[in-house]
Amino acid sequence: MFTIKTLAKKYLFSGKKFYSQLLVIALPIIIQNFISSSLNMVDTVMIGRLGETEIAAVGLANQFFLLYNLLIIGIHSGCSVFIAQFWGKGEREGIRKVLLVGLLASVIISLLFTVIAFFYPEGIVHIFTHDPQVIREGAYYLKVVSISYVFTAVSFGFAMASRSIGNTLLPMLVSALALGCNTFLNYVLIFGNFGAPQLGVVGAALATVAARILEMLLFVSIIYYKNEVLRVHLVDLRGISRAYVGRIFKTVLPVILNDGCWALAFILYSVAYGRLSTQAFAAVQITNTIQNLFLVAVFGIANAASVMVGHKIGAGNNEDGVNYAWRFSALAWLGGLLIGGLMAVASPAVLSLFNISTNVYQSALRIQYITCLVMAIRVFNIVHIVGVLRGGGDVNFALIAEGFTMWCIGVPLAFIGAFVLHLSVEWVVALVMAEEVAKFTAIMYRLVSKRWIKNVVNEMTVQKKGVEQPCIG
Repeated sequence: MFTIKTLAKKYLFSGKKFYSQLLVIALPIIIQNFISSSLNMVDTVMIGRLGETEIAAVGLANQFFLLYNLLIIGIHSGCSVFIAQFWGKGEREGIRKVLLVGLLASVIISLLFTVIAFFYPEGIVHIFTHDPQVIREGAYYLKVVSISYVFTAVSFGFAMASRSIGNTLLPMLVSALALGCNTFLNYVLIFGNFGAPQLGVVGAALATVAARILEMLLFVSIIYYKNEVLRVHLVDLRGISRAYVGRIFKTVLPVILNDGCWALAFILYSVAYGRLSTQAFAAVQITNTIQNLFLVAVFGIANAASVMVGHKIGAGNNEDGVNYAWRFSALAWLGGLLIGGLMAVASPAVLSLFNISTNVYQSALRIQYITCLVMAIRVFNIVHIVGVLRGGGDVNFALIAEGFTMWCIGVPLAFIGAFVLHLSVEWVVALVMAEEVAKFTAIMYRLVSKRWIKNVVNEMTVQKKGVEQPCIG
């Protein structure tokens, strides 16, 4: 008979090889995410010094980037399912072919989003608010920052491919340099320091563009100089058939739809919050920034889960893959409880860093406390949607679980709370949390069934000399 003690002993306090792998893969990702979230919070504080209108303007403009960002991440996350399993199988040629397909697809989408954001920025921001000052400032920011989208797509592709083959140190170092550049340029250009012009939100956008260009140049230079596995060329497209590309996108598309559904739902949440008031949206924007800081370790563990489980499934070692999945489940519960407690204690002090009104402060504090209550469930969901299920190749179920709970539970409750019940923003956020509980139930059912184990690389083929051959090492 299983008890909490025996389960903890089996999945938490044993398995030195598991924890050594987890440390090597997850620690650089955690450090990178911590740097990113810390500097993003510093950026938000800097923009907050300009006023609540500027916070809302940049936050609302970034909802468009959020949609773009998650589509690009969806493409490269889907490709990383193959890359991790190819790496576990020892197939290097397949890694380069999948990476190149992902890079080309993401660049095409980036160009489309850049054109829309550059020529129609006011219309995009107007979707979220009727405040003319917020629309004006947000449009200035969005038009400039859209120039960075193509560079972002290339950087994300190389970063996620590096993680998928177990090299998490490179993305950490490159992103740290780029984010440091972004923060420094924000300080210079937002406020006009060191003799530079004071550009406000436009300065923040220019800093982002410069940092993204630097990030891409660093990735390309280092990978083409040192990493033969990820050194892609157009010649790698040779031998790739329509069936091959179709097989990639059969897995990539559910990941894109998953992240796209999440992004669109999150945008609709923002519409509901933004239509309550500019102050309500500012409170949510600030709390999201703080929560991201506390969740850096969670996304590091989730990314490690995708890589480690993917390597096992790709190598055909399903038993270890299942064992790893349950270990990550135990870590998610423990981590969620710790994060919820720490965030509840630290929130008053962290919120005091922002130059906001008393009403915004009180709303943000209540939102933080509500989020803390469901943090363990939220962490469990992140680790399994982003990590275990994708690493196991079960991208279709991840899409169904995420899409159904957000669109059939979260979004309707957000609009009912905001426009029908006329609740305050913190209680609208509380209603939305119901989707996390529903998602947890679905994931647990799938995990126990073991139907999430799908070796996707066994079905991959490459054409060579007119004959389709299995992609095996």
